[in-house]
Amino acid sequence: MFYHWEQQQPDKIFLLQPVGGQWKTWTWREAGREIRQVAAWLAGQQLPPQSHIALLSKNCAHWIMCDLAIMMAGHVSVPLYPNLAAGSVRQILEHSEAPLLFVGKLDNWASMKPGVPPGVHCVSFPEEYGDTGYVNWSEIIRTREPMTGSVVRHPDELMTIIYTSGSTGLPKGVMHAFGPVAFAITEAVRFVQLAAEERFFSYLPMAHVGERFLVEMGVLYTGGEVYFAESIDTFQTNLQEAAPTIMLGVHRIWKKFQDGILRKMPQKKLDRLLRIPLVSGLIKETIRKKLGLHKARIMFTAASPTPPELLEWFDRLGIHIVEAYSMTENFAYSHSNLPGKNRIGWVGIPLPHNDVRLGPDGEVQCRSKAVMLGYYKDPELTRATITEDGFLCTGDEGIIDEGGYLRITGRTKDIFKTSKGKYVVPSPIEMHLSACSDLEFSCITGANLPQPIALVTLSEGGRLKSAAALRSTLEHLMDALNKELDSHQRIAKVVVVPDQWLPDNDLLTPTFKLKRREIEVKYAAHYQSWNEATEKVIFAGA
Repeated sequence: MFYHWEQQQPDKIFLLQPVGGQWKTWTWREAGREIRQVAAWLAGQQLPPQSHIALLSKNCAHWIMCDLAIMMAGHVSVPLYPNLAAGSVRQILEHSEAPLLFVGKLDNWASMKPGVPPGVHCVSFPEEYGDTGYVNWSEIIRTREPMTGSVVRHPDELMTIIYTSGSTGLPKGVMHAFGPVAFAITEAVRFVQLAAEERFFSYLPMAHVGERFLVEMGVLYTGGEVYFAESIDTFQTNLQEAAPTIMLGVHRIWKKFQDGILRKMPQKKLDRLLRIPLVSGLIKETIRKKLGLHKARIMFTAASPTPPELLEWFDRLGIHIVEAYSMTENFAYSHSNLPGKNRIGWVGIPLPHNDVRLGPDGEVQCRSKAVMLGYYKDPELTRATITEDGFLCTGDEGIIDEGGYLRITGRTKDIFKTSKGKYVVPSPIEMHLSACSDLEFSCITGANLPQPIALVTLSEGGRLKSAAALRSTLEHLMDALNKELDSHQRIAKVVVVPDQWLPDNDLLTPTFKLKRREIEVKYAAHYQSWNEATEKVIFAGA
């Protein structure tokens, strides 16, 4: 597909990278020349065929060019999340046996560098992303002639090893071949009806399968263009300038957008203005433009559950976000809603040629050509995850309605037992709590306590409110939610923790899923005293 666009539209813009507030662009021809030069350099390193080449960088134009150069040189790309601790970097590089690492755009390379094992050769992206002291991309393209011809990889050849984000333990190396990836994106482009002129905005980690599937593979199969964000500080400006036609977000991003809107226009005022016919349309269009979403045809949310109440809130603003569901293990090819056919609270219908069934315990199981080859170096776990008849065991519980729509009801490994011997499924309760605009994250916990407790963190707007106002809001929320829950699931306490939960402090995965084990380690010593407290809402550390 890359060769096709390189020949058919060589002078059309392909990649747009902001550097110092200015957009630097590459046409398909210009990107192709750099990709071919780096591929020629890689081929000259005399590495064994299909060597595992690691790629550590935030999203940028060179991420996509580097991945394509690795493919063209006959190797296997191993992307790493750009916010990993040094120990995680070491674990993945050692496990993948990567002899070479591309070091790209990073916020804190100095803290990650100690994780590079001895003997791993490092190459850096151009100087505008920072000087690492290694041989860099700019030197390579100054001295190398481009690789010629059109190297084609066999469909059965290994294309990439994607390491999972580690929400349930150590990251696992998921192996995907070229053929299944081509199948997945070809079918998805038809299913979602992506157009030839799509504009993608890339900011979620490209090491995550969702962003790589939608953005990198999406642009290669539509011939569109990709805009990147320069930094957190310029994110909103970059998004406004890009005005993407397609957008992928996660729960935390949509919460951030909501929080920003409500801090400028409180809910009561917003509700009042939306009731005025002539004003309502203007307010909606203004908000969409401020967010940079005024040209977006399709907006997805995935990676972690998004509360239906949040999706309904955006729906009232004319921002129609559709939920999708998939895993690294099926290269993001599983279920999706569609604009105009969106069922809020459900993750959609199966994508074409994707068989879906529920196991005896309600586990969602999927079978398609996109299912992984297996886990690298772990045949036992592979056998436990893929059934003899080829179904991928997702670990998620769900229900399927008569129209084929899937609702995820929980994750089998997250279920815990209270001291009363009753099982609690945390995810649905967490989704209801997280719909509150004052909260950013919630974690239902309490194994061996009489009743569950809710640990919550505050959103930016929530942190601006008084303790009294928050206490009142959370008590009402807790009382209303408990009326809807079975007696053994009712929340005994809501604990507002003072910390932020971030990938940087290892309480979230790089895709903003809860790391329950690490959260338990951090707070479990306080559970008993919190449970015995007289108040319903506790401000920990206050």
